[in-house]
Amino acid sequence: MAKKTFQGRTVVAGDITGKALVSKQPFNPTSSYIENIWGGATDKAPCTDQDNKELYKKDLNGVVLCTTQCIGSSMGGGAFMAVAGLGVAPKAMLYSRHIDAVSASGIVMANVWQEKPIITIDLLGDEFLDAVKTGQSVVIKKDGTVEVG
Repeated sequence: MAKKTFQGRTVVAGDITGKALVSKQPFNPTSSYIENIWGGATDKAPCTDQDNKELYKKDLNGVVLCTTQCIGSSMGGGAFMAVAGLGVAPKAMLYSRHIDAVSASGIVMANVWQEKPIITIDLLGDEFLDAVKTGQSVVIKKDGTVEVG
């Protein structure tokens, strides 16, 4: 498969490469990290959101999580801060649409207050989610360029 390149908006900058984990439905951070936030698990981050069939029971630790946007409660930002603090956050969050303010606040605070960046790019477009597949290599540049394949 030929590599495809997408340009998004940088929220938290960084140059990284990782493996994609893809959900074409919105991601609910609070529901997805119950074992970590409430159980204190630090060895893995199994998705506990039964409503997300693409991610349910898959390990979210260290992945490049690709989704449309985040949904859920006002705890979403706190969920990202919590898993970053526990060392089980995604390596990166890639959004096809705008990042929501709640998630953005937690992702930025994990970077600034905890010095545990979750590289984040939004506005990658719907074509991005059509192109990226779970398990594919994803290269992210600090200028918001994302290469898939």
